Amino acid sequence: MIQGTCSGAGKSTLVAGLCRVLARRGMKVAPFKPQNMSLNSAVAADGGEIARAQALQAQAARVAALVDMNPVLLKPSSDTRAQVVVGGKPFADLPAHDYQDLKPRLLREVLAAFHRLQEKFDAVIVEGAGSPAEVNLRANDIANMGFAEAADCPVLLVADIDRGGALAHVVGTLACLSPSERERIAGVVINRFRGDRALLAPGLEWLERECGKPVLGVLPFLNGLVLDAEDALPETKPGTDRGFRVVVPVYPRISNHTDFDPLRLHPQVGLRWVGPGQPMPAADLIILPGSKNVRADLEFLKAQGWADAILRHLRYGGRVVGICGGLQMLGTWIHDPDGVEGPAGSSEGLGLLDLETTLGRDKELRNVKGELALGAAAFTGYEIHMGASQGEALARPAAMIDGMPEGALSADGRILATYVHGIFDGPEACAALLRWAGLEAAHGVDLAALREASLERLADCVEENLDLQALF
Repeated sequence: MIQGTCSGAGKSTLVAGLCRVLARRGMKVAPFKPQNMSLNSAVAADGGEIARAQALQAQAARVAALVDMNPVLLKPSSDTRAQVVVGGKPFADLPAHDYQDLKPRLLREVLAAFHRLQEKFDAVIVEGAGSPAEVNLRANDIANMGFAEAADCPVLLVADIDRGGALAHVVGTLACLSPSERERIAGVVINRFRGDRALLAPGLEWLERECGKPVLGVLPFLNGLVLDAEDALPETKPGTDRGFRVVVPVYPRISNHTDFDPLRLHPQVGLRWVGPGQPMPAADLIILPGSKNVRADLEFLKAQGWADAILRHLRYGGRVVGICGGLQMLGTWIHDPDGVEGPAGSSEGLGLLDLETTLGRDKELRNVKGELALGAAAFTGYEIHMGASQGEALARPAAMIDGMPEGALSADGRILATYVHGIFDGPEACAALLRWAGLEAAHGVDLAALREASLERLADCVEENLDLQALF
């Protein structure tokens, strides 16, 4: 099991690297994260919903992503409430304090999923969540040492030296653990190091004396890895005001922002996130992303003045894409009669497409492939949504999936809406969408190839810089 001294220490990346290292050696290896909190999710090969980080790790392991690889997924709908996905399906929508009471029951589900993976695979690489030093969350823990002790699993502790204080983070984390938990730590990995290793050596020697734990490796800072983010928004490249301007408003519960990785990495495109308090800049294309709380995020969008900016953008000839929750916002109404995502009620949409959406408790989960209405460009992607939409706008579909219409293309051809995530991932569809939006000489980015090259580079780094003999 890989645990971290803090969130963002590099747990997900190290697990992916180890999965590829073992796969290279002919082992059948599975990633596993007992509990993840993320609004970036994927549809597993066996039909349920898991975090995108575990889907990426499965790709690193060269195996199909399975629901058992992430048996508990938390999808926050507010600062204090989240949808609880268990075994790939929605289980409950709970405030944080009620979720704590649910953990003993969930531990049984987590261990059952873990044991099923053990039966199918030669090795399982487990990822913790946050940090085991969060003593306020120790009771009934299923994400870090609570799982490690229940499964009798040795632990590597990874610390991010780039943010500073890594040695103190390791010492402090160990001080927060119980004696049996400290004993379970088999070694330490220092991550994201830049500079002269000789200058770090005295610190590592001190750390080993102080903690009695071996440092099993120092991983360098790797620039330019193209790997799906677990949750945090990735940085955009410099010069976002140049080239073809794409703007994505960031509402509080934005989901699956990995949809925009191909645009963020595109050499012809300047992608810009627009956050709270920021005016909507001039753009060629505005994309409304998915949301875990569509009605609340729609009100946030309106309160920021972005709705008026979108209307102005369209009046001056701009193009707009809505993906999943963004599709729903573009319609006339969003109804939530059962309070699926918040207080029951209805919200008036932006009114740009003649459709309305009713949210329900059943979640649509499927991997799809089809053709865009724009030149029949092929695409693959996935759907994860709670609502169903109806209306005249759907009579002009944006795409065809298995011979059935999907999404909407406005009568004037300037608004495209779809429930499909990952619509930009393939080079053919990416190029077609950008040409439609006004980038005449557009080409696509092959995200899958970039991701695969990054996994190979990451595995090379792990093999060169970790004591694999000690690890094995």
